[in-house]
Amino acid sequence: MKTVLLVDDSTTMLMSMKAGLEISGFKVEVASDGEQAMHKLQAGLKPDIIITDIHMPRMDGIEFIRQARAKLRFTPILALTTEGQKQHRDEARRLGATGWMLKPAKGSDLMKLIHQVSAQTA
Repeated sequence: MKTVLLVDDSTTMLMSMKAGLEISGFKVEVASDGEQAMHKLQAGLKPDIIITDIHMPRMDGIEFIRQARAKLRFTPILALTTEGQKQHRDEARRLGATGWMLKPAKGSDLMKLIHQVSAQTA
């Protein structure tokens, strides 16, 4: 069973995405911001894929991607946000994000993207 680390400051998004991912057969770990997610990675969590929001308190998704990429070189990281600005997408990719999707993401679109990036690293 593949593990997904889901990072978002919206409780509603966490619950909704977690439920959808679990129904699709994933084990899901959640964090409410980049700082909490980094603590989980430093404690030994090795997810198969990371999905992170960009705009979060304490540590935003851009900084989280930078730090997570230094620790997990080949793990796919998807940036999921309401932010459509090209500069944020470009910065996330420059720092190591594997893919990008705008919220609200349809479950089928998210699963398609997860399978695409998972296949790239398999």
